[in-house]
Amino acid sequence: MLKVAGWAGVITAAVWVCAGAWAQSSVTYGRVTAVNLVTTESGGAQAAGTVVGGGIGLLAARNQSGSTQALAGVGGALAGRQVGRLSSRGQAFEYTILLGGTTTVTMVTDEGGFRIGDCVAVERGAFNNMRLADDRRCAPNAPVPAVAVQRSNACIAAKDTLLIAETDEEFDRAERRVRLLCRD
Repeated sequence: MLKVAGWAGVITAAVWVCAGAWAQSSVTYGRVTAVNLVTTESGGAQAAGTVVGGGIGLLAARNQSGSTQALAGVGGALAGRQVGRLSSRGQAFEYTILLGGTTTVTMVTDEGGFRIGDCVAVERGAFNNMRLADDRRCAPNAPVPAVAVQRSNACIAAKDTLLIAETDEEFDRAERRVRLLCRD
């Protein structure tokens, strides 16, 4: 039985209950039917590049007048956006997975190594994850073991912790947990 003392205890208990509910996931199995290399972009890095570039452009133009100053600011913003775009691009793998012989899903991840024909567990919840599975799991009507859902929930909880990390040490520890709990 959970005992709580005062409002702090009630709030703590509510956070635990919500975190447990938030970490729920579903696990289904399917076969990889296609693999493509794709380029991903982070809109946040582009926006940050625009803001920083605009600021640099304005600083460079502070001794200019009127329209020259405005043009320098816009030019800096465009240059910053381009720098942000280049730094935000990355390579990833797009996997097409046939679930249950009837439904197709696509997942994009930076994790390579899956091949056409591989049986994979597709974990969906607050975050999605994909991991290699035993071929027997892709048989029609194969049950999902409870341990698979537990592993999926642990992965989601690790990703939640990574998102709320506030220090470099917390981030490093959380990132290691994600690598350990979310991969095969």
